[in-house]
Amino acid sequence: MSCSYMIAAEQKARSTYDNILRVVKDPDVCDPIRFLRKREIIHFQRFGEALRGLQDKLDSKNFYAFNPSFDKAADVQGGCGCQGQNGQ
Repeated sequence: MSCSYMIAAEQKARSTYDNILRVVKDPDVCDPIRFLRKREIIHFQRFGEALRGLQDKLDSKNFYAFNPSFDKAADVQGGCGCQGQNGQ
């Protein structure tokens, strides 16, 4: 699952909790819903921070997509050392 789908799920849950809070007025129901809503907001913020951190490192010298010599090192050593299907 990609990060954008996780962020969308957090936002959808938050929206659901907002809708519940608009309708329900019982404090015994509202308090746990408020807690869950706050938790979704924190999750959304953390996913966003993680995504920004990854985006900042995409042009890093050590990132696989920008380091073609990574594959060459594995080829020199005879591949990745993995066995294919059926032990090949």
